[in-house]
Amino acid sequence: MSSPDAYRPTLHRFTLGQADVTTILDGAHIREPINPPFAMDKSEGEIAAIAHTNNLPTNGFENTYTPTVITVGGKTVLFDTGFGAMERDNGAGNLVRRLGLGGYAPEDIDVVAFTHCHPDHIAGVMEGDKPTFPNARYAIGRREYDAWNDGSEIPAQRQQNRNMFLKLIPPLAEKMTFLEDGDAVVAGLTAEAAFGHSLGHMMYRLESDNKSLLVWGDVTNHYVFSLQYPDSTVGFDDDKDVAIASRKRVLDMVATDRLLVSGHHMPFPSIGYVERNGDSYRWTPASYQLRI
Repeated sequence: MSSPDAYRPTLHRFTLGQADVTTILDGAHIREPINPPFAMDKSEGEIAAIAHTNNLPTNGFENTYTPTVITVGGKTVLFDTGFGAMERDNGAGNLVRRLGLGGYAPEDIDVVAFTHCHPDHIAGVMEGDKPTFPNARYAIGRREYDAWNDGSEIPAQRQQNRNMFLKLIPPLAEKMTFLEDGDAVVAGLTAEAAFGHSLGHMMYRLESDNKSLLVWGDVTNHYVFSLQYPDSTVGFDDDKDVAIASRKRVLDMVATDRLLVSGHHMPFPSIGYVERNGDSYRWTPASYQLRI
């Protein structure tokens, strides 16, 4: 039987101002149960009710992984690298092949900008012992790099993840720009701190012809459980209290400013808006407003 991915869109492209934006589905996994990682402060009955209200299964969820490519000012920037070979036989690791479907070769990537250093964001940076994107330089938050490199603040359950970081990321340091909040990646793309999901998690804002897009990485990990319940603890978050504060701040900003978002774990094509709904929020997928 063919993979379910054979029957779903895996690439989405649109123009925003003078920028070309492409989201690419690296892959997806079905995970059980919902708690953990989500709604960790809710009872089994409450979780089932939330899922039912939102027309979702009550026994699990789909975790999708969607890197973003932005070409602006003659530079092509890839945000996060997907799983690479480590999950290629398990439903993910498809970024490079699908880049080709969008007309990009790995050699076309000028900058790889990491939101953070969890496996679904960094594992694809190398193919074997060679960089996947041979002409790229790299950009990462200074706080993120230092935390993983030092290791003393990394949660114990992330030790295998840290070993991956040490193997993949420090060897690229000579070609790496270390970013603080507000630093430019290239003209038109700016880093914004949103710590918590990882200790130095970064977002990236595109500005072009008075139009904006926020690549928010993993500020939220689920379009229902993270947005409708932003105070709820998420098992994936490395500093859970700081992550909640960042999530609430960013959701408020995005809803207030009516800002377009690319979210790594939002339902593909992972582009949408956030609506305020009382004390919580709702994800609204973008539709034809990006084409007219």
